[in-house]
Amino acid sequence: MMEIFGFDWISFFIVGLGTMFLLGELLVNTRGLFAIFGLAFITLYFLAYLDPSMFIIMGIIYFFGVLLIFLDGQFINDGALASIGAICMIVSIGLSSPNWVVGLYAVIGLLVGGVTALLWLKFLPKRNMWSKITLLDQLTDEMGYSTMNAAYRNLIGQQGVTITDMRPVGTIRIQGNDYSAVTNGHWIKKDTPILVQKVDGTRILVEELIDIK
Repeated sequence: MMEIFGFDWISFFIVGLGTMFLLGELLVNTRGLFAIFGLAFITLYFLAYLDPSMFIIMGIIYFFGVLLIFLDGQFINDGALASIGAICMIVSIGLSSPNWVVGLYAVIGLLVGGVTALLWLKFLPKRNMWSKITLLDQLTDEMGYSTMNAAYRNLIGQQGVTITDMRPVGTIRIQGNDYSAVTNGHWIKKDTPILVQKVDGTRILVEELIDIK
């Protein structure tokens, strides 16, 4: 059995499957089943290629990265912690490899596994992750939906103020009413004057007033 680990490319499949299942557990509800599979594959990788003295350290770095991705998706929703988490996972996998070839296969497997995990969303019940970013989903009249009422349409061109930091999603206040809104990728600090540029379905796009020319 251990002879199979003599092939450098096997790290691609072990890490890829482990990452696919672990990140899949964050995206869809499998009652912990994917977490068990993912943990098994990643543990197998560390045991096969890592010196026992470094097993705990590299494991902590890897799962700390997974934790950061979870925290970003559940609470923060701006992608910053998720990016740091992905870097932690890549570093732990890369440093765990016995040579650069195994490490390269493993890192590629991690990236492919992360992208492949998104496929679970098509087949299994979704978790409520990155819920604020769903404001970017457009339910337009052309798609057969009529989710934007007259009050929302009247927001276009109106000025208001941010009552939370927008990173890039946050809350704005216009004429005493609070709305969830999103910027065009820019961060805007709290208590900053804004202008509503566009309203499309449930998506309110705003810009900082000083940026309007």
